[in-house]
Amino acid sequence: MLKENFNDLIYLVMVARERSFTRAAAKLGVSQSALSHSIRGLEERLKTRLLTRTTRSVASTEAGERLIQSVAPMITEIEKALQDLADNQENPSGNIRITAGEHALSSTLWPLLKPFLLRYPDVNVELSIDNTLTDIVSGRFDAGVRLGESIEKDMVAVRIGPDWKMAIVATPDYFAEHGVPQTPYELQNYRCINMRLPTLGGLYHWEFSKDGKAIRVKVEGQLVFNTLSARIDAALSGMGVCCVPEDSVRTYIEQGKLQSVLQDWCEPFTGYYLYYPSRKQHTAAFSKLIDAVRYPG
Repeated sequence: MLKENFNDLIYLVMVARERSFTRAAAKLGVSQSALSHSIRGLEERLKTRLLTRTTRSVASTEAGERLIQSVAPMITEIEKALQDLADNQENPSGNIRITAGEHALSSTLWPLLKPFLLRYPDVNVELSIDNTLTDIVSGRFDAGVRLGESIEKDMVAVRIGPDWKMAIVATPDYFAEHGVPQTPYELQNYRCINMRLPTLGGLYHWEFSKDGKAIRVKVEGQLVFNTLSARIDAALSGMGVCCVPEDSVRTYIEQGKLQSVLQDWCEPFTGYYLYYPSRKQHTAAFSKLIDAVRYPG
């Protein structure tokens, strides 16, 4: 009975983590029917309902939650002990999940990860591109990447990239027709390509700073996007002015396809950080990843 209960407890914890029999079955490598049968058998032996099932979701009952909170840490410790044993081998292995914004991934994280993955082929990395301020704990991510100023105080933050700055750009023809703005406030009279902030639901107010003075300007225009690549393409098409990371348009500026203005109002700021919960127990794979992406400056 102990062996049956132990296997079924592992299944119970996985269903609770995933809130889905389908996803839990896929991760455990068993059929959904076998998983359901196992949970029902555990409930019958304990004479207690542990999960509440609906057509769309699965939730723990009060008794189920108490049991899960008791056994989940022990199962995690067993998983960690097995992973540590694997990590002590010459090549670390394991799965790492990271969430990062579009620009953070393309400009900073991905160039650092490519050589790391080639060096450690047994380490699997899942990358989720998300421009929201993702809760990595509830989302079950091992780490996230964002600007240092946006990281919660209870997280460990490791800098992974250099300072960078924004650029205000449009095509030379657009500025020839409409004139070149001399101050950020003048952008309110231009057709601007906006970005919606997913977390707040509002439009991004363009941020500027000069000689220690910081201002935010609300701009308007015909277009609103939530991806960087689309905003750049719209600017290249002559559809207005956009505010984007300078490195993402540097080639277009050098080629004369875009013109940068208000450079003296676009001061550099601290770059991206990898962050993770301070209580996280590192596997060897995760520790090596931190070493691989850490910024030397």
